[in-house]
Amino acid sequence: MTNKIGSPPSAALGVGQPPDVTLKRRRVQGIPQFAAALVLLVILVLGWQFLGQFFLTLPGEPPIRAPFLGARLIVGLLFVGVLTWGVYLNGDWWVAIFVVLPSFILLGIFVYGFIFWTGYTSLTDSNAVQQLSGLPANFVGLKNYIELFTGLLSNRFRIDMVNTIFFTLLFIVVCLALGMGLAILLDQKVKGEAIFRTIFLFPMALSFVVTGVVWQWLFNPNSGLNALPTIIGLPAGTFQWFISQERWLEFDWQNLTQILAVIGLGIVFFFAMLRWSRTRSMTASVIAALSLLGLAYAFFAGLPNLTGLAFPEKHGFNLALIAVVIAAGWQMSGYTMAMYLAGLRGVSDDLREAARVDGATEVGVYRYVIFPLLQPITLSAIIILGHISLKIFDLVYTMGGGNNLQIDMPGINMFFTTFRASDFAKGAAIATIMLLMVAVVIVPYLATQLREDGQS
Repeated sequence: MTNKIGSPPSAALGVGQPPDVTLKRRRVQGIPQFAAALVLLVILVLGWQFLGQFFLTLPGEPPIRAPFLGARLIVGLLFVGVLTWGVYLNGDWWVAIFVVLPSFILLGIFVYGFIFWTGYTSLTDSNAVQQLSGLPANFVGLKNYIELFTGLLSNRFRIDMVNTIFFTLLFIVVCLALGMGLAILLDQKVKGEAIFRTIFLFPMALSFVVTGVVWQWLFNPNSGLNALPTIIGLPAGTFQWFISQERWLEFDWQNLTQILAVIGLGIVFFFAMLRWSRTRSMTASVIAALSLLGLAYAFFAGLPNLTGLAFPEKHGFNLALIAVVIAAGWQMSGYTMAMYLAGLRGVSDDLREAARVDGATEVGVYRYVIFPLLQPITLSAIIILGHISLKIFDLVYTMGGGNNLQIDMPGINMFFTTFRASDFAKGAAIATIMLLMVAVVIVPYLATQLREDGQS
């Protein structure tokens, strides 16, 4: 059998040919793809230059070329490598590259390019006065970040950070507890399960703005829930909900290093002991011992304080956050319930029956059989809920109006700093810190998933 030009198919594919003949044939076949890639490279270089002259320049400023010189050089070298590699690719590879290339270009420009530009802006002194005067932004390094954590006028940002930590912890706990409880109830094969499942999932169909409006009325100190006791003749409630000024667990901001060290070492000690109890690992025991010594040093010897503040600055858990946690938990607990219910339905009935035969009670079945199997779902739920809570904006803005510091969050502060105060550099610094907070939650999870996929 021969192909259309009269040569065997194996010869056309390079099978059975000497290596130098096959390499030469593939080089010749790659010339059209090389020419197409060369044209594409010219277009991308022109587009990159246009971006550097237009999009990557602040309004009213001369073009800034220096910060992007290294990026352009890297992109150029990358495409030269792609072109060199492309000579040896067949047509199918180039079709695949051209199909996905527009998505990569848009993603690189409008996601990672803007992230890079936000990070660079946070290292300058860009603001409205500087832009209106036509002067270029000055590179100031980490000055904006230092100002946020230690500056006298950045008290709002520090309140936001404390609020975010407490809100994230309570929000995740409430959603996991309610979601698990509702899933277990529905897993009992109750009548009308479809109706209950729809009711529990309905809040998730609402936007956070609608949720904020509804719960703002319910938590109104002069009506709503506070007025319910008056229906049966009791005095009205007095809790101020989302405008409450009460605070628990107060601490001094200058003791932050000690607090973070104790919390971090405590977490390390807990997981090291948990690992040692399961595997009796020598490494785990050494880590647990070192973390225990670190805790002792932090408690008795003390760690350096943040000396940037000239006076003590008290922070703590504002009870007004309870209203926001209830509203957010009401909306997202149904989503967590759906995740857990899917996991429960995936547990084999044979496993449950085997545990009961071995003498396990119903509580024991859930504790020793079902809950361990639901750990991946719990981890996924924590990641999703954590990234929602760290960047929450609309719910808090709707309930508090943007000026209620008792429930304020970094997203609202970033909005006011950037678009109301026109302090673009400091607003970019707040946005970068929010990005890093989300990355701390998501990146380890993604790395673990990629490692497991690679091993499988």
